[in-house]
Amino acid sequence: MTDSRHTPPAMAAAAPLSDDDRALVEAALAVRARAYAPYSHFHVGAAARDEHGRVHLGCNVENAAYGECVCAEANAIGALVVAGGRRLAAIAVAGGPADGAPVACPPCGGCRQRIAELGGPDTRVLMVRAEGDVEVTDPDRLLPGAFRL
Repeated sequence: MTDSRHTPPAMAAAAPLSDDDRALVEAALAVRARAYAPYSHFHVGAAARDEHGRVHLGCNVENAAYGECVCAEANAIGALVVAGGRRLAAIAVAGGPADGAPVACPPCGGCRQRIAELGGPDTRVLMVRAEGDVEVTDPDRLLPGAFRL
């Protein structure tokens, strides 16, 4: 018998994408090439769409002091805020080996919290999977019980 407290929440299945979502995924895939990942060689790209439809890009930036590394999602969300955005409408994430195809790369816990804070129940989280299709979910499924003030 499985203990439900240790069962991860169900994510949404792969779904057809709108033209806007497809463009967001393509932007995340493209910006992976700009990652600074000399230690892990794992390149991640993220593209965040704000409430005005503007797209903001981010990639992971590693550091020899691993705790100082910054995730692609955090950089994309930071760029959204710097540009005056206040709401995350959608975010696409694509990651994988520097010289390889994307693999499933869900956001870390800290980035899930960032997505939950700037997003809402209708925010789309698009994650490129190893098979090349895209898993679509929302902040509540990604981080049930997100911290709120």
